[in-house]
Amino acid sequence: MAELLKQAGLPDGVFSVVQGDKVAVDALLTHPDVKALSFVGSTPIAHYIYETGAHHGKRVQALGGAKNHMVVMPDADLGQAVDALIGSAYGSAGERCMAISVAVLVGDVADRIVPLLAARARALKVKNGMELDAEMGPIVTREARDRIEKYIGIGVEEGATLVVDGRGFKVPGPDGKPLAGFFTGGTLFDHVTPQMRIYREEIFGPVLACVRVPDFAAALQLVNDHEYGNGVACFTSDGGLAREFARRVQVGMVGINVPIPVPMAWHGFGGWKKSLFGDMHAYGEEGVRFYTKQKSVMQRWPDSIGKGAEFVMPTAK
Repeated sequence: MAELLKQAGLPDGVFSVVQGDKVAVDALLTHPDVKALSFVGSTPIAHYIYETGAHHGKRVQALGGAKNHMVVMPDADLGQAVDALIGSAYGSAGERCMAISVAVLVGDVADRIVPLLAARARALKVKNGMELDAEMGPIVTREARDRIEKYIGIGVEEGATLVVDGRGFKVPGPDGKPLAGFFTGGTLFDHVTPQMRIYREEIFGPVLACVRVPDFAAALQLVNDHEYGNGVACFTSDGGLAREFARRVQVGMVGINVPIPVPMAWHGFGGWKKSLFGDMHAYGEEGVRFYTKQKSVMQRWPDSIGKGAEFVMPTAK
């Protein structure tokens, strides 16, 4: 990207690529010439970035972790809800901050939707990612795959029902041998409880946890009680319920019958609670304001200035 920008004529120094780890990050956080910093990553690192940068007088925008819920009401269109959950939970192998990783199933919808989710999870087209019909590709690194599969094991130990197990997934190559790469299949848990680590912590992989609740009030409370507040969705045919959900839910980005409520560029992007540190979101007008110093200019000209001293704040006349 930097090379393309330079070829397009962008002056030197406007866009730079700096490779490095914590040493490079700390240098940016403390350097006097760096005035503003944006960060996207895990919550512990986001908190460190925000705290350290703010301590050194910088404006900091730090987007942290997520545990995005999708509430499915009994009156929701079941086919649309299944499509939405499958695409948002397993798209990009679940390795995106807006992935839906928790399905909150209200009332009797759980018994109807879990078998459908299981069948679709087992039938996912997991391929090398370059094939046009691939629905899911490999995990980004060996370490990421091992961490995801460790979480699956933790879920089993904690007592969740493992409906579909994606561990040890093999993708056959053209010669019949397993394809090289770090693959994990779509994984589905049922009967997950809020006390379990697979519910509380961000897994960042193709793992969907189903939590059963009795009614709308319990679903709303479940979402609001979570420490993350990045994105949330509600699938329903009831406009009044949808309006109440959008008004009362404590989450930064809300979708109604939209599984991944990623705003377009003219809206703000960012969550609440431990999903965002700082007072401004990315994208849209707030993204522009973050990198902008505000200047106010007040003017009067001799012909418009009345005679005599004024002993009050200036006002429009």
